[in-house]
Formats: sequence, C-alpha cells, structure tokens
Amino acid sequence: MDIFFSLAFTILFSYLLGSLNSAIIVCRVLKKKDIRDYGSNNAGLTNVLRVFGKGPALATLLCDLAKGVLAVVICRLVVTHGFGVTFFNDDKFVGYAAGLFVMLGHIFPVFYGFHGGKGVLIAATTLIAIDPLTCFFSVSVFAVVLICTKYVSVGSICAAVSYPVFTLLVQSFFIKSDGVLANTIMASAICVLIIYMHRPNIKRLLNGTENKFGSKKKSE
Repeated sequence: MDIFFSLAFTILFSYLLGSLNSAIIVCRVLKKKDIRDYGSNNAGLTNVLRVFGKGPALATLLCDLAKGVLAVVICRLVVTHGFGVTFFNDDKFVGYAAGLFVMLGHIFPVFYGFHGGKGVLIAATTLIAIDPLTCFFSVSVFAVVLICTKYVSVGSICAAVSYPVFTLLVQSFFIKSDGVLANTIMASAICVLIIYMHRPNIKRLLNGTENKFGSKKKSE
C-alpha cells in the first residue's frame, strides 16, 4: 500500500504543480496578456523573452526553477522519508518520476486547457535536484550547441539526447547508483517527450524558417 500511495502522490502532486504554468501566470500578472497569443504561441521561457523582454523572462525562469526543484524535493521527502519507500534501492528514481510528471503538467496543464510549454527548462531544473553532475553536462551540451548554431531548439534537442547518455555514464562510473538502468529509462522517456514537443521546430529547421536566438520571429 505504501508503494501505491507513494506513486499516486508523486504523480498527482507533480502533475498539478507542473500545471501551474509560470510563463502564463507571470505574463498575466505583469503584462495582463496571455503569452500563448503572441510570438510562437508557446507558453515557455524563450517566447516570453522574445515577446515581453528580460523582466518577465527572469520572473518566469525563477518560478520554473522553483517549480522543478520543489517537485523533486517534496516528493523525495514525502515518499522516502514519509512513507519510507525507495524504488530499485535508489532514492533518485522517485525524483525522475516527479520530474517526468511535473513536465507533463507543464506541457499539458489541466488548468490551461492542456496547452503549455515544451518542458525543457523544467527538465533542467528537476535534474538540478536529482543529479547535479548530469545536469551540468547536459546544460553544457545545450550551451555549446546554442553558441555554435544560434538555435535554441537545436540546443534543447541535443541536450535532451545527451540526458540519458550522461545519466547512464555518471551513475555507472561516478555515483555508482543501484537504480542506474531504471533511472536511464526514465531519462530516456523525458528525452523522447522533449523531442516530441519540438516537432514544429524540427519542421521549421528543415524548411529553413526556424528563428535564431536573438533575432526577430520570422513570418510563417
């Protein structure tokens, strides 16, 4: 029963927390506008930055940082310390489960008609709390690719692909995690979800119409 309640709490809490979309809330509070009606129509950090500038983007960043970390930390506290449950003899797994469902809430928010952001920032912030070393490597991939290509979408996709790879390597050779296989599977699911959410970006990249970082949105 403790395992059932642990999973139920992790899924429900993380999903509902993720459904509180920071970009939508910040833009409505600060600008009295719905970010989904502007720019790329995506309720995410990059679109907030392009449409409303650095102030709202910074507020969105801070809220998303808090949301991702809170999902992992609270679920770990409740499940591991409250229910006394660990999966695969590794307390990281519940963090990955929380990370996946807070992302699903962010992407398909029940409070906003199931239309949210792409979940890249949430994936990064949850990973800070789960596995900081893997987070460092994955964010480094994002930064290098962004600098080289100027495409946020390409950096995000490359970082997503590197996520399960670094999870496997770091937890096999550095952390020596007992749940490395299960954790890598969860990281792979998050990777697939991020790539899936970038389908429009991939089409624009192939068509040569994808917007570069720092440039104005191209007409479509």
